Amino acid sequence: MSDQGTKLTSSHWGIGVATVVDNRIVSVEGHASDPATSEINANIPGSLHGKARILRPAIRKSWLDGTPGNVRRGRDQFVEVSWDRALDLVCRELTRVRTQHGNSAIFAGSYGWSSTGRFHHAQSQLKRFLNTQGGFVRSEGNYSYNAALGLMPHIVGPYRQHVVEATRWPVIAKHTDLIVMFGGLALRNTQVSDGGVSKHRMIGNFEACATAGVSFVNISPLRSDASDVLNAQWLPVSPGSDTALMMGLAHTLIEEDLCDLEFLQVYTVGYERLRAYLVGDHDDEPKDAAWAAARTGVAAGDIRALALRMAAGRTMISVAAGVQRTDFGEQPMWMAIALAAMLGQIGLPGGGYTVGYGVNANIGNVERPFRWGTLPQGINPVRDFIPVAMISEMLLNPGGSYSYQGQQRTFPDTRLVWWAGGNPFHHHQDLNRLHDAFQTPETVIVNDLNWTATARHADIVLPIAAAQERTDFGAGKSDNALVPMPQLITPQGEARVEYDIYADLEARLGSDAAFTEGKSSDEWIDDIWEITRARAKEAGLALPDWQAFIAGDVIHLPDPSPAQVFLSEYRADPVAHALPTPSGRIELFSETIAGFELPDCKGHPYWYPPRDRVADEAGDFPLAMLSGQPKTRLHSQLDNGAYSLSQKIAGREPVLLHPDDAEERGIKSGDVVELFNNRGRCLAGARVTDEISPGCVFLWTGAWYDPDFDAPQARDRHGNPNVLTHDLRTSSLTQSPAAHSAMIEPTFPKWPAI
Repeated sequence: MSDQGTKLTSSHWGIGVATVVDNRIVSVEGHASDPATSEINANIPGSLHGKARILRPAIRKSWLDGTPGNVRRGRDQFVEVSWDRALDLVCRELTRVRTQHGNSAIFAGSYGWSSTGRFHHAQSQLKRFLNTQGGFVRSEGNYSYNAALGLMPHIVGPYRQHVVEATRWPVIAKHTDLIVMFGGLALRNTQVSDGGVSKHRMIGNFEACATAGVSFVNISPLRSDASDVLNAQWLPVSPGSDTALMMGLAHTLIEEDLCDLEFLQVYTVGYERLRAYLVGDHDDEPKDAAWAAARTGVAAGDIRALALRMAAGRTMISVAAGVQRTDFGEQPMWMAIALAAMLGQIGLPGGGYTVGYGVNANIGNVERPFRWGTLPQGINPVRDFIPVAMISEMLLNPGGSYSYQGQQRTFPDTRLVWWAGGNPFHHHQDLNRLHDAFQTPETVIVNDLNWTATARHADIVLPIAAAQERTDFGAGKSDNALVPMPQLITPQGEARVEYDIYADLEARLGSDAAFTEGKSSDEWIDDIWEITRARAKEAGLALPDWQAFIAGDVIHLPDPSPAQVFLSEYRADPVAHALPTPSGRIELFSETIAGFELPDCKGHPYWYPPRDRVADEAGDFPLAMLSGQPKTRLHSQLDNGAYSLSQKIAGREPVLLHPDDAEERGIKSGDVVELFNNRGRCLAGARVTDEISPGCVFLWTGAWYDPDFDAPQARDRHGNPNVLTHDLRTSSLTQSPAAHSAMIEPTFPKWPAI
C-alpha cells in the first residue's frame, strides 16, 4: 500500500479510482471503462473520514453498569473500551446465552449489502463464525423482492433463476414493439447491483430502444420512473392498484377475443378458473375497464386502448420490484404472468414478462460466466429461521405462531442479536415499533463503520474496517468483471478487519481453529482467487496469478449469453423443458396455494384494496406515500457522504409533492414539512414538482433515522420514510414487506434547517 497515489476500489455502485494523500482518501472517480459512472463514489471520502465514524469499541453505559433497563436502547450514552474488554464481553455473552438458552436464542447473520469483496463480506464472515459456535437463527428472503421469491416457485419456478435468465436488452431493442412498465423502470435504481457493477449499461440500452422505435408506457405515480430518452406515455396510477389495472386489461382481451387460447391450453393450467373470476361469474362483478378505472384512476378508454396496443404487436410486460412491495404484493406479479400468457408471447424474443427489470444494474444486461470463489460459510446446526421482514414480530412475540408458505411456525425466544453489514433502522418498516422491539433482547451486538441508528441501538459496538481499508477483490453476483481491491489506507482509529475480530474471538473461545482453519486473511484471499482461476480455466478463460491481478486493472470477461430469451426453451418444448411447478406448466390457478386456504392469497390472482385506504374512512391521511432507491446513495450506505448531503433540502431528505397538493397546504419548494400518520412523523424538505401525480408524495429511502424521543411519536428529524410505513406483510403466503402502502398527511409548521 502506497501513502500517496491512485488505486482501484469496488463498490455496489461501480468501480472507483481513489486518490490517496497522507492515509486519507481525498476523492473517488469512476473507472474509464464505465460508460456512465455513478456519482455515489463521491460519498466515500466524507463517510470514511467523517465525524460519524466509529473509531473505538464502545459499550452502552446502562448495559455496562448492569442496569440495562434504566435507559432505553437508542437513547443511552456509550463508553469507549479497549478491544480486549469488548471481546471479553462478546465471549461472555455468547457463552452465557448458549449455555442458558441454546443457540436458537441467537439471531444473527444479519441482512444488508455490506462489502462487494469476495472475502470481506460481513454476513458471510459472521455466519461462518457463528456456525463454528453452534449456529444461530437466520432470516430467509430479502426486502427487495421477497414476494417474488415466495410466490414464483408455485407459479413458474425459482425467481432467482428467472433473474439470471431474463431476456437481454439488445433482444428487446431488436424485437419488441411495446414495453408496458408497471412501476416504471427508474434509471436511478440501475446505478447499483449486489456484489458490484463494472459498467452501467442501462442508459445505452434505453437509447438503443428509442432509436429502434420501441414504445414505452410508464404506469407509475412518478413520471421520472421512466427516463426522458424513452419518451414514454405516462399513465399515473393510484398506488397499490396495479393488479386492478392488469385485470381491466385482461378483461378487454377477453371481451375483444384477443386471447391466445392455444398458448393458454398448451403452456398453462387454470386459465378457466381465472377467466371466471375476471368476467364476474362468482361475484357478479366483471373486472372490466370501467371497474379498473374506478380503482386505478386511469380512464377506462385508456385501459381499453392499451390492451389493444399490447395485442397488436410484440409486447414485453415489465413489473418493477417496488410493485410487489405493496399490500398483497403477490397479486400484481401473478396477474402480470396471466396477462402475458393471455397475449401468448411468453418465450418469444422481446415478448412475455419480466419481474425485476431495473431492480439493479445488471438484470437483462449481463451475467457472470462462472461462479466466483467465495468464503465457505459452513453448516448452521440451527435449522430455525424467520421470514426476513418479521424481525419486530420475532422480538416482540417470542413463542408466538405465524403462517408461512402454508405452514404454522413459531417465533424463537431471542436473547442475543448480532448485526453486521446492514442497517435495519433504514430498511425495516414502522421504525417506532422496531425501536420498541429492540428493547427486548438481553444483548445486542453491532459491527459497523459509522454511528448509524442500528449502532446506537446496540449494547456492544465493534468498529470495523471499510472496504478501502483492507485487501480483497470485487466480483458482482451478476456481473462479468473482476476488480482488484488493494488496501488503500489503514483502518481509521482502532477499526479492525472483521476476520481478525472473529479470529481473536475464536482463540478466546477455544474452538480449534474451525473458523480460521489456521489461515490468515491473505491466505484465504489467495485460496479464493485460486478457486476463481480454476473455474475460469474450466470455462476456457485464463486469469493471472494473485500478485499480478491485485497490482493490475479490472478484468472484463465475456458475457455467457448475450442473446438469451426468457422461457424460450420451455416454449420450444414444454415437455422436455417442463417447469419446476406441480403441473410442469405456468400455473394461473395454483391448487397448492388454494389448498393453504389463506384469507389474503387465493388460488388465482385476486383483487384486494390497500389496507391503509380501507382503514382511513375519514380521509385523515389523503396522500399516498411512495419511497424508493435514491440516486444519491445505495439505500442508507454513506448517507453522510458529500454527494448525499449535497442533495438534501435544509439538511433533510427531499419529498416530492404535486403543485396542487402543495398549494392546498401552503407548501412551497424549500420548506421543511412534517409528514405524519397514526404510526409516526418525520421532517423532510419539500420539492414541489409535477413529476409526481396528485394525491401522492415521494420520499427517498435511506436518510439516517434520527428520532427526537421528546417529540410526538419520536419524530424523525431527517426524513426516513419507514417511520410512516406499516409493518404488515404482503400476505401470509410469503410474509413479505409491504412498505409502498402508507397513507400520510403533510403539514408546514415552519421547521428550521439543520
